[in-house]
Amino acid sequence: MAATGESKQLLHLVFGGELTSLDSHEFKDLTKVEVVGIYPNYATAHAAWKGRAQQTVDNALMRFFIVHLHRLLEPDAD
Repeated sequence: MAATGESKQLLHLVFGGELTSLDSHEFKDLTKVEVVGIYPNYATAHAAWKGRAQQTVDNALMRFFIVHLHRLLEPDAD
């Protein structure tokens, strides 16, 4: 639970890897999927996603994603 004055923790997962094709979300090799990290809010997750994605800009098949873990943990929450 968040302390008074702090915002609620909304976990986000950043991960990615090389896809099989540009029009797919299927990874070429699951053993090479990279977990960048788990972050307490969207802003920090987005910064991590952007930093890692920019490092792989030369490979068109590399994709990184942000998953809203808090929505999976509490699907009925607003």
